[in-house]
Amino acid sequence: MDDSMLEKIYQERLEEQLIAYLAEQHNVTLERAMDIYYSSNLAEKIHDGVEGVQYLDYKVLAQILKETEPELFASG
Repeated sequence: MDDSMLEKIYQERLEEQLIAYLAEQHNVTLERAMDIYYSSNLAEKIHDGVEGVQYLDYKVLAQILKETEPELFASG
């Protein structure tokens, strides 16, 4: 297994943990949590590896998402 494959697996696991945590913390379905995450600027930064953000803990990333993109958490 090469480095790019390991990176992809790590990223997928990070996204899974982050989405599950968002659902739990905000009392929303996994589907809604996925919508929140994948419509965020943070998801793009994680995917692109901007400033090493993809190496932060998923709980820290959830807090960053809540603070920087609160509009995504509005009901509707």
